[in-house]
Amino acid sequence: MSAAGESGRTQQSRTRAQDLEQAAERATDPQERQRLKDQARQLKEQSEHACAPGKPDFDPAYR
Repeated sequence: MSAAGESGRTQQSRTRAQDLEQAAERATDPQERQRLKDQARQLKEQSEHACAPGKPDFDPAYR
């Protein structure tokens, strides 16, 4: 896949995460709020990993 395609998909994931966070803020049901927050967090994590291929998932300074 091209870098432009990956960055576009990453941006879509970030936008979707922001939408989920906003929906969580508006949610009145605590379980729904938590579910939306969890989904937003997962999308953010996935987009961060997609932005840095080859970057280890750990900080070598903490070895």
